Amino acid sequence: MHTMKKTLSLVTLLAAGATQAAGFQIDTQSARSTGMGNASTAALDDSSAIYSNAANILGVKKLDITVGDTGILPFIEFTPTDGAAQGQKMTLSPPPHVFVVYRPFEKAAFGLGAYTPYGARSRWEDDFVGRFKGRESSLAAYYINPTFAYQLHEYFRLGVGVDVVRTTVELKRSINFVESEGGVHLGGAAWGVGFNAGFQAVLLPGELTAGVHYRSAVSTKYEGLADFQNIPQQFQARMLDQRVEADVKFPATLSLGLAATPMENLTLAFDVQMVDWASMKELTIQFPDNPALNNPVEKRWVAKAKYHLGAEYTLRPELQVRAGFVVDLSPSPAETLTPDLPDADRYKFSLGAGYAMGNLRADAAYQLVLLASTESTGAGLDGTYSGTAHVLGVTLGYSL
Repeated sequence: MHTMKKTLSLVTLLAAGATQAAGFQIDTQSARSTGMGNASTAALDDSSAIYSNAANILGVKKLDITVGDTGILPFIEFTPTDGAAQGQKMTLSPPPHVFVVYRPFEKAAFGLGAYTPYGARSRWEDDFVGRFKGRESSLAAYYINPTFAYQLHEYFRLGVGVDVVRTTVELKRSINFVESEGGVHLGGAAWGVGFNAGFQAVLLPGELTAGVHYRSAVSTKYEGLADFQNIPQQFQARMLDQRVEADVKFPATLSLGLAATPMENLTLAFDVQMVDWASMKELTIQFPDNPALNNPVEKRWVAKAKYHLGAEYTLRPELQVRAGFVVDLSPSPAETLTPDLPDADRYKFSLGAGYAMGNLRADAAYQLVLLASTESTGAGLDGTYSGTAHVLGVTLGYSL
């Protein structure tokens, strides 16, 4: 019984190695925004504003469509105390994004977005010292986001939306039987619903705007299966394939932003985003057919802020260049930091460019993510996490 309790905690259902953003948030939902360090709460004015600030879709003239993808290539290392560094297999995560906005009236716009704001994928090396906590895992949260925005006043815009969320999780994990190793494969899926609302104000016409955007928490209840492999005969009566359930709450976010135009061709933007990771106090997988196996695992994450600074400069009417910097703080205390969900403070450096050809445009961005060396005092597997990630985003757009 003790072995099985060690094996199955919900934290292993959540994807390890979310190197693009602290926790497991993904904020690269537009290559234009990524190039500016995702400082887009007050600045972004195309259809991808469905993600960054619903009010800003009123920047669309008539019709705007954006379609893109982001490749996230992480390199994470874990160095056990008094041990050698161990890493992950090469794993590319490609979260896509699609946004459409139609503005039939001068004061009103309608939009629909599909994107992945939470997710990650991880595959540790086969002989990884922490394989009994997590060997392979993945998480994806797909948001479908109908949106509406209205021009309240010449200088004020309001936007609202509904978040319909489909999430999937999968884990492969080794089980230590001392004389042999078994395995467990966990998988599940869930639906959830939330909302978002945004506001934009022109503080100085042509020079300074402010934005605020709130996205609610989303509660989900996973339902899936636990599949055991290579279980010794003496444990098979207890480690049967069976149903599993879990409750997970994706965090609420609040973003505040300023965008300034100090000169005709230059836009500077600054955002602060609070992410309420405090919803991740405890993670528990539940066995409806055998509640005695339920095993809560403390995480005690806390709310943390992200700081975004970005710039966009127009070289020619059809060509823009961009740069950005992000400070993204980890919500995990050292004593609950484990390799099934590694985390660290992140520092991100972005470069990007955009080119327009009539009604068509293309944006590309590169982001280097540096994970600060972070000590873990997690029971049974203390050590240090570090790493980098390379992020490449491409977004194509069409507007009328």
